[in-house]
Amino acid sequence: MKRNSHKAGSRPLHLWPDGSKLVGYARVSTDEQKTDLQLDALRAVKCRRIFEDKASGANWTDRDGLDRALAAIRPGDRLAVWRLDRIGRSIRQILAIIEELDERGASLIGLSEGFDTSTEAGELHSTMLAMIAHIERRMIVSRTKAGLQAAKARGQRLGRPPKMTQEQVAEARRLVASGQMKAEAVAARYGVGRATMFRYFQSLRLAA
Repeated sequence: MKRNSHKAGSRPLHLWPDGSKLVGYARVSTDEQKTDLQLDALRAVKCRRIFEDKASGANWTDRDGLDRALAAIRPGDRLAVWRLDRIGRSIRQILAIIEELDERGASLIGLSEGFDTSTEAGELHSTMLAMIAHIERRMIVSRTKAGLQAAKARGQRLGRPPKMTQEQVAEARRLVASGQMKAEAVAARYGVGRATMFRYFQSLRLAA
């Protein structure tokens, strides 16, 4: 990631010590939770604007406040958060925000962690986060493969459960073959399409 450079100077209202403007962002997971602690921290560093999100649980796609905060960012600005976990529930999500800010010529500050991507230390931290995210992805893939292999070894069926059991397929086949019911009616009886039902018939013949 490239490093943003700013001129040092006095600290007027809404400016960080190096003269960059701060845009604040706060987030809580439920309507019952309060952003007071986060807002106090963001106001203490003189954020010129503060945006908020209140989303339910793991619904991190609901981020209107964050989108508006990013839209307010200009080159040289910094997005300030109380803690890094306020902008993402995984390292990958946090890195995505850092990358988006970097592309805008801006940076990210995590107040609690002392994290600042515009500094050399912040760049090193971002690189370490990227390495951890890569390792995390590899571990998830490895665990998934191991789980599938273990399930297969135990004889568990992988993938989606069948829409019809073998008994239902055999019964449906008998009904169609006897002419008691039309194929469409038989398929509707078992909640499947006509083509799906005949695919099951074919599978039953192959297994016989």
